[in-house]
Amino acid sequence: MKRKIFYFSVLFAVFSITFFTNCKKKTDDPVKPSQTSSNTVTDIDGNVYNIVTIGTQVWTKENLKVLHYRNGDAITNVTDNTAWGTLSTEAYCWYNNDNVTNGSIYGALYNYYAITDYRNICPVGWHVPTASEWNILEKYLDSTVDTLFVGSTGTDIGGKLKEADTIHWTSPNVGATNSSGFTGLPGGYRYSSGIFGTIKFKGLWWTSSQVNSYNASYRYVSYDFQTIMAATSGNLQAGYSVRLIKD
Repeated sequence: MKRKIFYFSVLFAVFSITFFTNCKKKTDDPVKPSQTSSNTVTDIDGNVYNIVTIGTQVWTKENLKVLHYRNGDAITNVTDNTAWGTLSTEAYCWYNNDNVTNGSIYGALYNYYAITDYRNICPVGWHVPTASEWNILEKYLDSTVDTLFVGSTGTDIGGKLKEADTIHWTSPNVGATNSSGFTGLPGGYRYSSGIFGTIKFKGLWWTSSQVNSYNASYRYVSYDFQTIMAATSGNLQAGYSVRLIKD
Protein backbone atom coordinates (compact mmCIF):
# COMPACT_ATOMS: atom_id res chain seq x y z
CA MET A 1 0.00 0.00 0.00
CA LYS A 2 2.80 2.42 0.95
CA ARG A 3 4.56 1.58 -2.33
CA LYS A 4 1.40 2.47 -4.34
CA ILE A 5 1.07 5.76 -2.49
CA PHE A 6 4.73 6.52 -3.22
CA TYR A 7 4.35 5.83 -6.95
CA PHE A 8 1.17 7.91 -7.07
CA SER A 9 2.94 10.80 -5.36
CA VAL A 10 5.82 10.68 -7.82
CA LEU A 11 3.48 10.61 -10.82
CA PHE A 12 1.47 13.52 -9.44
CA ALA A 13 4.64 15.54 -8.86
CA VAL A 14 5.85 14.91 -12.42
CA PHE A 15 2.43 15.85 -13.84
CA SER A 16 2.31 19.06 -11.78
CA ILE A 17 5.78 20.19 -12.85
CA THR A 18 5.02 19.51 -16.53
CA PHE A 19 1.62 21.22 -16.40
CA PHE A 20 2.76 24.38 -14.67
CA THR A 21 5.92 24.61 -16.77
CA ASN A 22 3.87 24.51 -19.97
CA CYS A 23 1.42 27.07 -18.63
CA LYS A 24 4.27 29.38 -17.71
CA LYS A 25 5.78 29.10 -21.19
CA LYS A 26 2.47 30.03 -22.81
CA THR A 27 1.97 32.95 -20.44
CA ASP A 28 5.50 34.28 -20.80
CA ASP A 29 5.69 33.98 -24.60
CA PRO A 30 5.66 37.49 -26.13
CA VAL A 31 2.79 38.42 -28.43
CA LYS A 32 4.12 38.35 -31.97
CA PRO A 33 3.49 41.56 -33.93
CA SER A 34 1.88 41.37 -37.36
CA GLN A 35 4.50 40.66 -39.96
CA THR A 36 5.45 43.63 -42.15
CA SER A 37 7.94 43.34 -44.97
CA SER A 38 11.04 45.51 -44.65
CA ASN A 39 10.72 46.14 -48.38
CA THR A 40 7.23 47.65 -48.38
CA VAL A 41 4.93 50.06 -46.59
CA THR A 42 1.13 49.85 -46.56
CA ASP A 43 -1.26 52.82 -46.41
CA ILE A 44 -4.60 52.98 -44.60
CA ASP A 45 -6.45 51.75 -47.70
CA GLY A 46 -4.27 48.65 -47.97
CA ASN A 47 -2.20 49.85 -50.92
CA VAL A 48 1.28 48.34 -50.71
CA TYR A 49 4.28 50.38 -51.88
CA ASN A 50 7.77 49.07 -52.55
CA ILE A 51 10.52 51.07 -50.88
CA VAL A 52 14.16 51.78 -51.63
CA THR A 53 17.11 53.04 -49.59
CA ILE A 54 19.04 55.82 -51.32
CA GLY A 55 21.98 57.01 -49.29
CA THR A 56 20.70 57.70 -45.77
CA GLN A 57 17.06 57.99 -46.84
CA VAL A 58 14.26 55.52 -47.44
CA TRP A 59 11.74 56.41 -50.18
CA THR A 60 8.66 54.82 -51.69
CA LYS A 61 9.28 53.56 -55.23
CA GLU A 62 5.71 54.27 -56.35
CA ASN A 63 3.42 57.29 -56.41
CA LEU A 64 0.89 57.63 -53.61
CA LYS A 65 -2.72 56.61 -54.31
CA VAL A 66 -4.30 56.67 -50.86
CA LEU A 67 -7.90 57.94 -50.61
CA HIS A 68 -8.14 58.41 -46.85
CA TYR A 69 -6.25 60.28 -44.19
CA ARG A 70 -4.55 58.51 -41.34
CA ASN A 71 -7.64 58.94 -39.12
CA GLY A 72 -9.91 57.33 -41.71
CA ASP A 73 -11.49 60.51 -43.11
CA ALA A 74 -11.91 60.48 -46.89
CA ILE A 75 -9.78 62.80 -49.01
CA THR A 76 -12.11 64.87 -51.19
CA ASN A 77 -12.31 63.72 -54.80
CA VAL A 78 -12.89 66.64 -57.18
CA THR A 79 -13.51 65.85 -60.85
CA ASP A 80 -14.95 69.13 -62.16
CA ASN A 81 -12.35 71.46 -63.71
CA THR A 82 -13.94 74.69 -62.54
CA ALA A 83 -14.43 73.41 -59.01
CA TRP A 84 -10.80 72.22 -58.86
CA GLY A 85 -9.51 75.63 -59.93
CA THR A 86 -11.35 77.45 -57.15
CA LEU A 87 -10.30 75.19 -54.28
CA SER A 88 -8.70 76.45 -51.11
CA THR A 89 -9.20 73.10 -49.36
CA GLU A 90 -7.82 69.58 -49.75
CA ALA A 91 -8.55 67.40 -52.78
CA TYR A 92 -7.26 64.61 -55.00
CA CYS A 93 -8.04 63.31 -58.46
CA TRP A 94 -6.96 60.71 -60.98
CA TYR A 95 -5.37 61.92 -64.21
CA ASN A 96 -8.27 62.62 -66.61
CA ASN A 97 -10.49 61.33 -63.78
CA ASP A 98 -9.61 57.83 -64.98
CA ASN A 99 -8.57 55.54 -62.16
CA VAL A 100 -8.76 52.36 -64.23
CA THR A 101 -6.31 53.52 -66.92
CA ASN A 102 -4.05 55.82 -64.93
CA GLY A 103 -4.51 55.30 -61.21
CA SER A 104 -2.97 51.88 -60.80
CA ILE A 105 0.18 52.88 -62.70
CA TYR A 106 0.76 56.56 -61.94
CA GLY A 107 -1.07 56.98 -58.64
CA ALA A 108 -3.25 59.94 -57.71
CA LEU A 109 -2.71 63.69 -58.03
CA TYR A 110 -3.11 65.79 -54.87
CA ASN A 111 -3.28 69.51 -54.29
CA TYR A 112 -1.01 71.09 -51.71
CA TYR A 113 -3.80 71.41 -49.16
CA ALA A 114 -4.19 67.62 -49.14
CA ILE A 115 -0.54 66.81 -48.52
CA THR A 116 -0.31 69.23 -45.59
CA ASP A 117 -3.73 68.53 -44.06
CA TYR A 118 -3.57 68.05 -40.28
CA ARG A 119 -5.20 64.60 -40.61
CA ASN A 120 -2.04 63.36 -42.37
CA ILE A 121 -2.02 61.72 -45.78
CA CYS A 122 0.90 59.39 -44.92
CA PRO A 123 1.14 56.07 -43.09
CA VAL A 124 2.59 56.19 -39.57
CA GLY A 125 6.37 56.60 -39.74
CA TRP A 126 6.33 58.36 -43.12
CA HIS A 127 5.90 61.91 -44.41
CA VAL A 128 5.89 64.04 -47.54
CA PRO A 129 9.51 65.15 -48.06
CA THR A 130 10.60 68.75 -47.66
CA ALA A 131 12.58 70.59 -50.33
CA SER A 132 15.67 70.08 -48.15
CA GLU A 133 15.11 66.32 -48.02
CA TRP A 134 14.81 66.24 -51.79
CA ASN A 135 18.08 68.14 -51.90
CA ILE A 136 19.78 65.49 -49.74
CA LEU A 137 18.69 62.91 -52.31
CA GLU A 138 20.00 65.04 -55.16
CA LYS A 139 23.33 65.70 -53.50
CA TYR A 140 23.74 61.98 -52.86
CA LEU A 141 23.29 61.33 -56.58
CA ASP A 142 25.52 64.27 -57.55
CA SER A 143 27.75 65.83 -54.90
CA THR A 144 28.22 69.01 -56.96
CA VAL A 145 24.58 70.07 -56.58
CA ASP A 146 23.95 73.44 -54.93
CA THR A 147 22.00 73.16 -51.67
CA LEU A 148 19.68 76.04 -52.58
CA PHE A 149 19.42 75.58 -56.33
CA VAL A 150 16.34 76.52 -58.32
CA GLY A 151 15.91 75.32 -61.89
CA SER A 152 17.82 72.54 -63.59
CA THR A 153 20.72 70.93 -61.78
CA GLY A 154 23.18 68.07 -62.04
CA THR A 155 24.12 66.30 -65.23
CA ASP A 156 22.13 63.10 -64.87
CA ILE A 157 20.11 63.13 -61.62
CA GLY A 158 16.85 62.93 -63.54
CA GLY A 159 18.14 59.96 -65.50
CA LYS A 160 19.09 58.20 -62.29
CA LEU A 161 15.57 58.78 -60.93
CA LYS A 162 13.49 57.89 -64.00
CA GLU A 163 12.16 54.43 -64.72
CA ALA A 164 14.33 53.11 -67.55
CA ASP A 165 11.86 52.31 -70.29
CA THR A 166 9.52 53.80 -72.88
CA ILE A 167 6.51 51.75 -71.77
CA HIS A 168 5.35 54.43 -69.36
CA TRP A 169 7.63 57.21 -70.56
CA THR A 170 7.43 58.84 -73.98
CA SER A 171 10.46 58.13 -76.16
CA PRO A 172 13.33 58.95 -76.01
CA ASN A 173 13.25 59.20 -72.17
CA VAL A 174 16.70 60.77 -72.29
CA GLY A 175 19.37 59.32 -70.01
CA ALA A 176 16.99 57.14 -68.01
CA THR A 177 18.85 54.45 -66.03
CA ASN A 178 16.94 54.30 -62.72
CA SER A 179 20.28 53.52 -61.10
CA SER A 180 18.96 55.01 -57.85
CA GLY A 181 16.03 52.60 -57.70
CA PHE A 182 13.59 55.52 -57.30
CA THR A 183 11.62 54.41 -60.39
CA GLY A 184 10.20 57.83 -61.25
CA LEU A 185 7.02 57.72 -63.33
CA PRO A 186 5.53 60.43 -65.60
CA GLY A 187 2.20 60.93 -63.84
CA GLY A 188 1.65 64.38 -65.33
CA TYR A 189 -0.26 67.00 -63.39
CA ARG A 190 -3.44 68.98 -63.07
CA TYR A 191 -3.14 72.71 -63.63
CA SER A 192 -4.65 75.05 -61.09
CA SER A 193 -7.28 75.72 -63.78
CA GLY A 194 -8.31 72.07 -63.56
CA ILE A 195 -6.91 71.03 -66.96
CA PHE A 196 -4.74 67.88 -67.12
CA GLY A 197 -1.41 67.68 -68.93
CA THR A 198 1.94 65.96 -69.59
CA ILE A 199 1.20 62.39 -68.50
CA LYS A 200 3.90 60.09 -69.93
CA PHE A 201 6.03 63.20 -70.52
CA LYS A 202 6.78 64.54 -67.02
CA GLY A 203 6.84 63.33 -63.46
CA LEU A 204 6.13 66.04 -60.87
CA TRP A 205 6.24 65.59 -57.10
CA TRP A 206 5.24 67.91 -54.30
CA THR A 207 7.55 68.90 -51.49
CA SER A 208 5.92 69.97 -48.24
CA SER A 209 7.84 73.27 -48.32
CA GLN A 210 5.57 76.25 -48.89
CA VAL A 211 7.19 79.30 -50.49
CA ASN A 212 4.49 81.95 -50.01
CA SER A 213 0.71 82.30 -49.76
CA TYR A 214 0.23 81.00 -53.29
CA ASN A 215 3.08 78.63 -54.09
CA ALA A 216 5.07 75.67 -52.83
CA SER A 217 8.22 73.91 -53.99
CA TYR A 218 8.14 70.84 -56.20
CA ARG A 219 10.47 68.67 -58.28
CA TYR A 220 10.06 67.35 -61.78
CA VAL A 221 11.82 65.25 -64.41
CA SER A 222 11.01 65.00 -68.10
CA TYR A 223 11.23 62.59 -71.02
CA ASP A 224 13.49 64.98 -72.98
CA PHE A 225 16.26 65.73 -70.45
CA GLN A 226 18.24 63.88 -67.79
CA THR A 227 18.63 66.62 -65.18
CA ILE A 228 16.16 67.37 -62.40
CA MET A 229 14.22 70.61 -62.04
CA ALA A 230 13.49 72.35 -58.76
CA ALA A 231 10.63 74.84 -58.97
CA THR A 232 9.17 77.15 -56.35
CA SER A 233 6.11 78.15 -58.35
CA GLY A 234 3.80 75.23 -57.63
CA ASN A 235 0.36 76.78 -57.25
CA LEU A 236 -1.24 75.35 -54.11
CA GLN A 237 -4.27 74.36 -56.18
CA ALA A 238 -2.25 72.32 -58.68
CA GLY A 239 -2.35 68.53 -58.61
CA TYR A 240 0.99 66.70 -58.48
CA SER A 241 2.15 63.21 -57.62
CA VAL A 242 3.51 62.40 -54.16
CA ARG A 243 6.37 60.23 -52.98
CA LEU A 244 6.93 59.46 -49.30
CA ILE A 245 10.07 59.41 -47.21
CA LYS A 246 10.57 57.52 -43.97
CA ASP A 247 10.70 59.53 -40.74
